[in-house]
Amino acid sequence: MRCLFDTNVLVYRFDPRDVRKQQVASKLLRTSLKEGAAVIAQQCLVEFVAATTRPLQDADREALLDPTDAAYEAEDLCRQFEVLYPRQGQFTTALRGWRTYGMSWFDAHLWSFAEYYQIERIYSEDFQHQRMYGRVQILNPFVD
Repeated sequence: MRCLFDTNVLVYRFDPRDVRKQQVASKLLRTSLKEGAAVIAQQCLVEFVAATTRPLQDADREALLDPTDAAYEAEDLCRQFEVLYPRQGQFTTALRGWRTYGMSWFDAHLWSFAEYYQIERIYSEDFQHQRMYGRVQILNPFVD
């Protein structure tokens, strides 16, 4: 079963502030890669670079990664994972998800990748755990 990873899963791999989430994210990504099931949306790569290079409010203003390391890690993700790019019609699918399910705009856009590319599962902590949105099931890997 193919699965799509939200930005938060990618970022937690590099965030030492929550060791449990860091371990869960690393293991989930590694396992999914071995199974050949993992895909990443281009949107999440953009968000990953922004999130990891932004100064943290609770860490003396330092970022998780410096820009050079973030760029290297994003390129590495591109080499390891199948990357999904926006397609014509996907924007209207995102609008439909945003309107129908009351998702945030960025969550609706991520969901539209899964819906458009027929990905059965999204791993994220930003949606309702185990809920079906259209044909896509959301799983929060950080739920105990």
